[in-house]
Amino acid sequence: MLWVGTSWKMNGTIDFAREYAWRLMAADASQWEGIQAFIIPPATALDAVRGVLGDNGPILLGAQNAHWEDSGAWTGEVSVPQVADAGAQMVEVGHSERRQHFGDSDEVVNLKVRAIIGHGLRPVLCIGEPAEVFEAGRSIEYITAQADSALQGVDPSSVILAYEPIWAIGEHGREPRRSDLVRAFAALGERYSSDVTAVVYGGSVNAGNAADLLTIPGVEGLFVGRAAWRVPGYLEILRIASRSLRA
Repeated sequence: MLWVGTSWKMNGTIDFAREYAWRLMAADASQWEGIQAFIIPPATALDAVRGVLGDNGPILLGAQNAHWEDSGAWTGEVSVPQVADAGAQMVEVGHSERRQHFGDSDEVVNLKVRAIIGHGLRPVLCIGEPAEVFEAGRSIEYITAQADSALQGVDPSSVILAYEPIWAIGEHGREPRRSDLVRAFAALGERYSSDVTAVVYGGSVNAGNAADLLTIPGVEGLFVGRAAWRVPGYLEILRIASRSLRA
């Protein structure tokens, strides 16, 4: 099975999210046989999307962040129990934007992973190196250090490990060449694939490169950004992923 999901970042209203979920649920799921689909809207839309997807449907629902404490004086934060109460079955953690702009250090990421697993949810653990590390040839050491720290002291069997090189993500990210990723996935697969649920790739994923990305040894799914922020785009990538299983 391949895992193919999308996170919307700080985009979309409740109405947009509800309509997206309705259109996704109305699509013929046989088109993406063998794929576990998941969507990660803003926290404000979790309950609305849950109302469409249900709790035991074919498409999983995730939150983009959660605090490591269950409750307390953490103004503006939401806890793992709170996002679970709103319908989240997964929680994205360790994204480079959280690390860069909100101080999510390796230690904080580990605390969050512990809380997510402790409450029975699935972490989508993001790791990735900046351009200067990639260009210096130190990607493997950098990303494995991130992953090792995040997984310290936990059973990683429920974790989706998402490799998202910083130089490849976002509006101005550079679409990677196959050769840019082969070595990283060989290392990640050897080190983690027998322990985690899946190792997936994210970073400038689109319908034009999805099939090729899925042929890289060790890639067990895709974590898609803006190419999946509209239902037709996401459906096309789901179909491509399903066809790759039969190729």
